[in-house]
Amino acid sequence: MILYHTSNAVIRKPDLRRGRKNADFGQGFYLTPDPEFASRWAGADSIINVYKLDEDGLLIHRFRRDEDWFRYIFRNRRVEDGVAADVVIGPIANDTIFETFGIISSGYLEAEDAMKLLRIGPEYTQVAVKTERALRQLRWLRTETITAPDPKQRKAEQDAYASAFAAAMQEIAGD
Repeated sequence: MILYHTSNAVIRKPDLRRGRKNADFGQGFYLTPDPEFASRWAGADSIINVYKLDEDGLLIHRFRRDEDWFRYIFRNRRVEDGVAADVVIGPIANDTIFETFGIISSGYLEAEDAMKLLRIGPEYTQVAVKTERALRQLRWLRTETITAPDPKQRKAEQDAYASAFAAAMQEIAGD
């Protein structure tokens, strides 16, 4: 599997310990199989590191955008990783996940409504390499130079997302 990681540096040998423990899929080295999505993370002086993952013999857990995925992310945000896998693959949680979890914790939202909110917007895939075993099977291939996405396009996408989120919240609130 060919994978991409955006950074401001060449990363020939990733370090699993540098990843946040409370990320979507727990601590690990995060990549995506989607080069277009990788370029969306670009800032000034960004590059894309390109890797090949040999999946042979690895324990890989795949999530869909469903309740299991939601519960797994919710636990990881509390640093309670509950999946034993070398690699975890699944959707990236949208930018409002922290707020959504906060609303659930306050008792305002039911899990079903939270799932509606988390399904808003496009679905992009992330791959978390979580073990040294998997890291040994991740081979750096090259870097690619990229340019940041058009700010007007990014703004239009953010506005469309905000509008869809507001409409969903109104529906949930019964307005």
